[in-house]
Amino acid sequence: MSAATTRSRTPDRLCAEAVDLARSAAEEAAAPGVVGEHAGVVSEGDRVVTHFFECKELGYRGWRWAVTVARASRAKVVTLDEVVLLPGPDALLAPEWVPWSERLRPGDMGPGDLLPTDVDDLRLEPGYTGVDEPGPDSPVSDEMAELVEAEDAEVAGGTPANLPIAPSRGSIAALADELGLRRARVLSRYGLHIAADRWEEAFGAKTPMAQAAPATCVSCGFLTPIGGSLGQAFGVCANEFSPADGHVVSLTYGCGGHSEAAVMPKPPRPAPPVVDETRVDPFPLRPSPDSGSVPATTDEDSAELGHS
Repeated sequence: MSAATTRSRTPDRLCAEAVDLARSAAEEAAAPGVVGEHAGVVSEGDRVVTHFFECKELGYRGWRWAVTVARASRAKVVTLDEVVLLPGPDALLAPEWVPWSERLRPGDMGPGDLLPTDVDDLRLEPGYTGVDEPGPDSPVSDEMAELVEAEDAEVAGGTPANLPIAPSRGSIAALADELGLRRARVLSRYGLHIAADRWEEAFGAKTPMAQAAPATCVSCGFLTPIGGSLGQAFGVCANEFSPADGHVVSLTYGCGGHSEAAVMPKPPRPAPPVVDETRVDPFPLRPSPDSGSVPATTDEDSAELGHS
Protein backbone atom coordinates (compact mmCIF):
# COMPACT_ATOMS: atom_id res chain seq x y z
CA MET A 1 0.00 0.00 0.00
CA SER A 2 1.43 3.36 -1.02
CA ALA A 3 1.93 6.29 1.34
CA ALA A 4 -0.62 8.37 -0.58
CA THR A 5 -3.29 5.74 -0.05
CA THR A 6 -2.49 5.55 3.64
CA ARG A 7 -2.78 9.31 4.01
CA SER A 8 -6.10 9.43 2.11
CA ARG A 9 -7.76 7.06 4.61
CA THR A 10 -6.85 9.24 7.57
CA PRO A 11 -8.95 12.40 7.75
CA ASP A 12 -6.98 15.59 7.69
CA ARG A 13 -6.93 17.09 11.18
CA LEU A 14 -7.76 20.67 10.23
CA CYS A 15 -10.49 19.59 7.79
CA ALA A 16 -11.99 17.19 10.31
CA GLU A 17 -12.13 19.96 12.94
CA ALA A 18 -14.00 22.34 10.58
CA VAL A 19 -17.42 21.15 11.79
CA ASP A 20 -18.75 24.69 12.29
CA LEU A 21 -17.77 25.71 8.77
CA ALA A 22 -19.49 22.63 7.37
CA ARG A 23 -22.66 23.19 9.44
CA SER A 24 -22.96 26.84 8.42
CA ALA A 25 -22.61 25.83 4.76
CA ALA A 26 -25.30 23.15 5.13
CA GLU A 27 -27.69 25.54 6.89
CA GLU A 28 -27.16 28.12 4.18
CA ALA A 29 -28.00 25.60 1.44
CA ALA A 30 -30.93 23.96 3.28
CA ALA A 31 -34.15 25.31 4.68
CA PRO A 32 -34.07 26.58 8.28
CA GLY A 33 -34.25 23.88 10.91
CA VAL A 34 -33.63 20.86 8.68
CA VAL A 35 -29.92 20.34 9.44
CA GLY A 36 -29.55 17.94 12.34
CA GLU A 37 -26.71 16.59 14.41
CA HIS A 38 -23.25 15.86 13.09
CA ALA A 39 -23.28 12.24 11.83
CA GLY A 40 -19.63 11.58 11.09
CA VAL A 41 -16.73 12.44 8.87
CA VAL A 42 -15.17 10.59 5.93
CA SER A 43 -11.82 11.19 4.26
CA GLU A 44 -12.17 11.60 0.49
CA GLY A 45 -8.44 12.02 -0.18
CA ASP A 46 -5.43 14.09 0.82
CA ARG A 47 -6.72 17.12 2.77
CA VAL A 48 -10.29 16.47 1.53
CA VAL A 49 -12.94 15.58 4.12
CA THR A 50 -16.73 15.20 3.98
CA HIS A 51 -18.86 16.00 7.02
CA PHE A 52 -22.31 14.42 7.34
CA PHE A 53 -25.28 16.00 9.12
CA GLU A 54 -28.68 14.45 9.73
CA CYS A 55 -31.53 15.70 7.56
CA LYS A 56 -34.79 16.55 9.32
CA GLU A 57 -36.65 17.39 6.13
CA LEU A 58 -40.00 15.61 5.93
CA GLY A 59 -39.95 12.87 3.33
CA TYR A 60 -36.17 12.47 3.43
CA ARG A 61 -35.87 9.85 6.14
CA GLY A 62 -32.31 8.52 6.37
CA TRP A 63 -30.82 11.22 4.13
CA ARG A 64 -27.79 13.27 5.15
CA TRP A 65 -26.33 16.63 4.28
CA ALA A 66 -22.81 16.03 2.95
CA VAL A 67 -20.45 18.99 3.17
CA THR A 68 -17.01 18.53 1.64
CA VAL A 69 -14.18 20.77 2.78
CA ALA A 70 -10.55 20.88 1.70
CA ARG A 71 -7.33 22.80 2.18
CA ALA A 72 -4.33 23.38 -0.03
CA SER A 73 -0.99 21.82 0.68
CA ARG A 74 0.81 23.54 3.61
CA ALA A 75 -2.15 25.90 4.03
CA LYS A 76 -3.82 26.52 7.36
CA VAL A 77 -7.16 27.73 6.00
CA VAL A 78 -9.92 25.19 5.29
CA THR A 79 -12.19 26.06 2.35
CA LEU A 80 -15.61 24.84 1.30
CA ASP A 81 -15.84 22.46 -1.64
CA GLU A 82 -19.53 21.46 -2.09
CA VAL A 83 -22.78 20.84 -0.23
CA VAL A 84 -25.15 18.09 -1.35
CA LEU A 85 -28.00 16.03 0.07
CA LEU A 86 -27.16 12.32 -0.18
CA PRO A 87 -29.05 9.16 0.86
CA GLY A 88 -27.69 7.23 3.80
CA PRO A 89 -27.56 3.46 4.26
CA ASP A 90 -31.17 3.34 5.52
CA ALA A 91 -32.53 6.16 3.38
CA LEU A 92 -36.00 6.10 1.89
CA LEU A 93 -35.44 5.98 -1.88
CA ALA A 94 -37.73 6.10 -4.87
CA PRO A 95 -38.16 2.84 -6.78
CA GLU A 96 -35.82 2.15 -9.65
CA TRP A 97 -36.83 3.93 -12.82
CA VAL A 98 -38.43 1.69 -15.44
CA PRO A 99 -38.66 2.73 -19.12
CA TRP A 100 -42.13 3.63 -20.31
CA SER A 101 -42.09 0.78 -22.82
CA GLU A 102 -41.87 -1.67 -19.90
CA ARG A 103 -44.38 0.17 -17.70
CA LEU A 104 -47.08 0.33 -20.37
CA ARG A 105 -49.97 -2.06 -19.91
CA PRO A 106 -53.01 -2.84 -22.07
CA GLY A 107 -55.66 -0.19 -21.57
CA ASP A 108 -53.25 2.59 -20.56
CA MET A 109 -53.63 4.54 -23.79
CA GLY A 110 -56.10 7.40 -23.84
CA PRO A 111 -57.37 9.93 -26.36
CA GLY A 112 -54.46 11.82 -27.92
CA ASP A 113 -51.78 9.39 -26.71
CA LEU A 114 -49.22 8.16 -29.22
CA LEU A 115 -47.54 4.77 -28.96
CA PRO A 116 -44.52 4.59 -31.28
CA THR A 117 -43.60 1.11 -32.44
CA ASP A 118 -39.98 -0.02 -32.46
CA VAL A 119 -38.34 -0.59 -35.80
CA ASP A 120 -37.34 -4.11 -34.77
CA ASP A 121 -40.67 -5.02 -33.16
CA LEU A 122 -40.96 -8.81 -33.30
CA ARG A 123 -44.71 -8.58 -33.77
CA LEU A 124 -44.28 -6.97 -37.20
CA GLU A 125 -42.54 -7.80 -40.42
CA PRO A 126 -42.14 -5.95 -43.75
CA GLY A 127 -45.24 -5.92 -45.89
CA TYR A 128 -45.51 -6.33 -49.65
CA THR A 129 -42.15 -5.38 -51.23
CA GLY A 130 -42.52 -6.79 -54.76
CA VAL A 131 -41.74 -4.75 -57.85
CA ASP A 132 -44.20 -3.83 -60.58
CA GLU A 133 -41.95 -4.49 -63.55
CA PRO A 134 -41.20 -8.18 -64.32
CA GLY A 135 -37.66 -9.32 -64.86
CA PRO A 136 -36.13 -9.33 -68.35
CA ASP A 137 -36.30 -13.14 -68.56
CA SER A 138 -39.93 -13.29 -67.52
CA PRO A 139 -42.45 -14.38 -70.17
CA VAL A 140 -44.85 -11.75 -68.88
CA SER A 141 -42.55 -8.94 -70.01
CA ASP A 142 -42.66 -10.11 -73.63
CA GLU A 143 -46.45 -10.32 -73.67
CA MET A 144 -47.14 -7.14 -71.72
CA ALA A 145 -46.53 -4.83 -74.69
CA GLU A 146 -48.96 -6.80 -76.86
CA LEU A 147 -51.70 -6.83 -74.20
CA VAL A 148 -51.59 -3.14 -73.32
CA GLU A 149 -54.23 -2.06 -75.82
CA ALA A 150 -56.36 -5.19 -75.40
CA GLU A 151 -56.49 -4.90 -71.59
CA ASP A 152 -56.61 -1.08 -71.57
CA ALA A 153 -54.03 -1.08 -68.80
CA GLU A 154 -51.47 1.46 -67.74
CA VAL A 155 -47.87 0.33 -68.07
CA ALA A 156 -45.57 1.67 -65.41
CA GLY A 157 -42.10 2.86 -66.33
CA GLY A 158 -40.64 1.46 -63.13
CA THR A 159 -41.42 0.60 -59.56
CA PRO A 160 -43.97 2.74 -57.68
CA ALA A 161 -41.18 4.13 -55.52
CA ASN A 162 -39.58 5.70 -58.60
CA LEU A 163 -42.80 7.17 -59.99
CA PRO A 164 -44.30 10.55 -59.00
CA ILE A 165 -47.79 9.02 -59.10
CA ALA A 166 -48.45 5.34 -58.53
CA PRO A 167 -50.29 3.68 -61.44
CA SER A 168 -53.91 2.97 -60.72
CA ARG A 169 -54.45 0.05 -63.08
CA GLY A 170 -52.48 -2.78 -64.58
CA SER A 171 -49.92 -2.99 -61.75
CA ILE A 172 -49.17 -5.32 -58.89
CA ALA A 173 -49.35 -2.36 -56.51
CA ALA A 174 -52.93 -1.65 -57.58
CA LEU A 175 -53.86 -5.26 -56.91
CA ALA A 176 -52.12 -5.07 -53.54
CA ASP A 177 -54.21 -2.01 -52.67
CA GLU A 178 -57.40 -3.87 -53.47
CA LEU A 179 -56.37 -6.81 -51.30
CA GLY A 180 -55.22 -4.60 -48.45
CA LEU A 181 -51.62 -5.79 -48.67
CA ARG A 182 -49.85 -2.55 -49.48
CA ARG A 183 -48.69 -1.71 -45.98
CA ALA A 184 -45.22 -0.94 -44.75
CA ARG A 185 -45.40 -3.66 -42.11
CA VAL A 186 -47.77 -6.51 -41.35
CA LEU A 187 -48.18 -8.95 -38.48
CA SER A 188 -45.42 -11.51 -38.25
CA ARG A 189 -45.98 -15.13 -37.34
CA TYR A 190 -44.88 -14.30 -33.81
CA GLY A 191 -47.38 -11.42 -33.67
CA LEU A 192 -50.16 -13.73 -34.84
CA HIS A 193 -49.29 -16.33 -32.22
CA ILE A 194 -49.20 -13.97 -29.26
CA ALA A 195 -52.46 -12.35 -30.38
CA ALA A 196 -54.10 -15.75 -30.64
CA ASP A 197 -52.82 -16.75 -27.20
CA ARG A 198 -54.10 -13.50 -25.70
CA TRP A 199 -57.56 -13.88 -27.23
CA GLU A 200 -57.73 -17.55 -26.31
CA GLU A 201 -56.93 -16.72 -22.70
CA ALA A 202 -59.61 -14.01 -22.51
CA PHE A 203 -62.38 -15.69 -24.50
CA GLY A 204 -61.39 -19.30 -24.99
CA ALA A 205 -62.56 -22.77 -24.17
CA LYS A 206 -60.89 -22.86 -20.73
CA THR A 207 -62.76 -19.86 -19.32
CA PRO A 208 -65.48 -20.51 -16.69
CA MET A 209 -68.10 -18.98 -18.99
CA ALA A 210 -67.27 -21.41 -21.79
CA GLN A 211 -67.23 -24.37 -19.42
CA ALA A 212 -70.83 -23.64 -18.38
CA ALA A 213 -72.13 -22.71 -21.86
CA PRO A 214 -74.71 -24.91 -23.61
CA ALA A 215 -72.76 -24.82 -26.91
CA THR A 216 -69.72 -23.24 -28.54
CA CYS A 217 -69.54 -20.09 -30.65
CA VAL A 218 -68.89 -22.03 -33.85
CA SER A 219 -72.62 -22.88 -34.00
CA CYS A 220 -73.89 -19.51 -32.73
CA GLY A 221 -75.73 -17.18 -35.09
CA PHE A 222 -74.25 -14.11 -33.38
CA LEU A 223 -70.70 -15.04 -34.43
CA THR A 224 -69.31 -12.78 -37.15
CA PRO A 225 -66.48 -14.39 -39.15
CA ILE A 226 -63.18 -12.62 -39.69
CA GLY A 227 -60.74 -12.97 -42.58
CA GLY A 228 -57.15 -14.09 -42.69
CA SER A 229 -55.53 -17.05 -41.02
CA LEU A 230 -56.97 -16.09 -37.63
CA GLY A 231 -60.47 -16.57 -39.04
CA GLN A 232 -59.93 -20.33 -38.83
CA ALA A 233 -60.02 -20.17 -35.04
CA PHE A 234 -61.63 -16.83 -34.08
CA GLY A 235 -64.58 -14.59 -34.81
CA VAL A 236 -66.29 -11.49 -33.43
CA CYS A 237 -69.26 -11.73 -31.07
CA ALA A 238 -72.26 -9.58 -32.04
CA ASN A 239 -74.61 -10.43 -29.17
CA GLU A 240 -75.25 -7.32 -27.10
CA PHE A 241 -76.21 -9.40 -24.06
CA SER A 242 -73.07 -11.52 -24.19
CA PRO A 243 -70.06 -10.63 -22.02
CA ALA A 244 -67.94 -10.93 -25.18
CA ASP A 245 -69.96 -8.49 -27.29
CA GLY A 246 -67.62 -6.73 -29.72
CA HIS A 247 -64.65 -8.89 -28.73
CA VAL A 248 -62.69 -11.45 -30.70
CA VAL A 249 -63.72 -14.86 -29.37
CA SER A 250 -62.44 -18.34 -29.99
CA LEU A 251 -64.68 -20.67 -31.93
CA THR A 252 -64.54 -22.96 -28.90
CA TYR A 253 -65.80 -20.22 -26.58
CA GLY A 254 -69.42 -20.08 -25.50
CA CYS A 255 -71.83 -18.34 -23.19
CA GLY A 256 -75.46 -18.48 -22.10
CA GLY A 257 -76.47 -16.13 -24.91
CA HIS A 258 -76.04 -18.77 -27.60
CA SER A 259 -78.52 -18.26 -30.43
CA GLU A 260 -79.64 -21.89 -30.26
CA ALA A 261 -79.89 -22.12 -26.51
CA ALA A 262 -82.92 -23.95 -25.11
CA VAL A 263 -86.08 -22.12 -24.10
CA MET A 264 -85.91 -20.51 -20.71
CA PRO A 265 -86.77 -23.22 -18.15
CA LYS A 266 -89.77 -22.77 -15.91
CA PRO A 267 -89.05 -21.79 -12.35
CA PRO A 268 -88.90 -24.85 -10.11
CA ARG A 269 -91.99 -25.57 -8.02
CA PRO A 270 -91.34 -25.55 -4.31
CA ALA A 271 -91.64 -28.81 -2.48
CA PRO A 272 -94.91 -29.38 -0.54
CA PRO A 273 -94.59 -28.33 3.08
CA VAL A 274 -94.10 -31.02 5.67
CA VAL A 275 -96.50 -29.30 8.04
CA ASP A 276 -99.67 -27.94 6.53
CA GLU A 277 -100.09 -24.58 8.24
CA THR A 278 -103.16 -23.65 6.19
CA ARG A 279 -105.46 -26.15 7.91
CA VAL A 280 -106.73 -26.00 11.47
CA ASP A 281 -106.93 -29.19 13.49
CA PRO A 282 -109.44 -29.04 16.37
CA PHE A 283 -108.19 -30.17 19.78
CA PRO A 284 -111.14 -30.38 22.29
CA LEU A 285 -110.41 -29.62 25.90
CA ARG A 286 -112.75 -32.36 27.05
CA PRO A 287 -112.16 -35.69 25.34
CA SER A 288 -115.08 -37.68 24.12
CA PRO A 289 -116.38 -40.19 26.66
CA ASP A 290 -116.02 -43.01 24.17
CA SER A 291 -112.45 -42.13 23.17
CA GLY A 292 -111.01 -44.42 25.83
CA SER A 293 -108.26 -42.02 26.87
CA VAL A 294 -109.89 -41.00 30.15
CA PRO A 295 -112.27 -43.24 32.06
CA ALA A 296 -115.75 -41.94 32.61
CA THR A 297 -116.36 -40.42 36.07
CA THR A 298 -119.18 -38.68 37.85
CA ASP A 299 -116.89 -36.35 39.81
CA GLU A 300 -117.46 -32.92 38.25
CA ASP A 301 -114.29 -31.45 39.78
CA SER A 302 -112.02 -34.12 38.40
CA ALA A 303 -113.84 -34.11 35.07
CA GLU A 304 -113.00 -30.44 34.59
CA LEU A 305 -109.30 -31.27 34.96
CA GLY A 306 -109.54 -34.13 32.48
CA HIS A 307 -108.29 -36.84 34.89
CA SER A 308 -109.53 -38.92 37.80
